[in-house]
Parts: sequence; C-alpha cells; structure tokens
Amino acid sequence: MSESLDRQRMACWRAYIESSQRLFTQLEDDLRADSELTFADYHVLVLLSEAPGQRLRMGELASRLVFSPSRLTYQITTMQKRGLVAREACPVDRRGSEAVLTAAGLLALREAAPHHLRSVRTHLMDDLDDTEVACLTRVFERLGRRLRADRDASVTPSE
Repeated sequence: MSESLDRQRMACWRAYIESSQRLFTQLEDDLRADSELTFADYHVLVLLSEAPGQRLRMGELASRLVFSPSRLTYQITTMQKRGLVAREACPVDRRGSEAVLTAAGLLALREAAPHHLRSVRTHLMDDLDDTEVACLTRVFERLGRRLRADRDASVTPSE
C-alpha cells in the first residue's frame, strides 16, 4: 500500500511540476504581450508595492523571490534602466542597498495587474486537464492547512 501511495504522490508532483511549467511559460508570454513586463519584473514590482515605503533591502527581496544575489542584481539593473525601480543606499546598513518602486514602476504594475489576473484565471480554467486541476487542488489545500496551522501556532492564547 505504501508503494502505491508513493507512486500516486510522485505522479501528483510530476503533474504539478509539468502543469506549473506550462502555465508559467504561457503567463510570461501573455504578460509580455500585454505590458512588456517579464514575470520576474511583475513579481519584483508586486513585492515592492506591498512593502512599507515601497522599498525592500536587496537581501530580503532576493529571499522572497528565491533569486541568487547575482540574478537579483541583474534583474534590478535591467528594471532600473527602464525606470521601473531605483536602487538606493540602505539607511540602516550603509553597506547594503534597497530597491525602491518608482512612479513609472507603480504605473506599469497597475496596468499589468488586470491583464495578469485575467491571464491566470484563463489558463487555470482552459489549459489544465482534470488530473492537473485535481493535483493542484490537493497541493494548495495541503499548503492552506499548513499555513493555517502555522498561523494558529504563532498566535499566543490570551489569559
């Protein structure tokens, strides 16, 4: 029975990875066609727009994006040339730097967001088969349970 369960799990994860790769490739194409942003550009802008003061230390941004420092430096430099972000010295750590959202970056994000959300919904509904939808549903349910458990564990009971 354990072997069968392991095979099912492996098949589920394989379907998840394959469908995710296909989905993200299509989302990247749609995002570029609608807004000339890459998927990485879009996520950098989203993270900066949600950060206090619309700025984040480069290390924190890299960890949230799961980027290597060199990949993030390249990404921010490219976005800087296009006027989407600025790079400033970090007031807390003189050796560090922060990425800062510019007005042009915020405008690009606002213009891209509706297209991106529409595209995500379209591809989730149209491009995934029933097996992939079932697999993604199980993965997200499991993730939701884990996040709720972590949140509940971090809340201290009041006396």
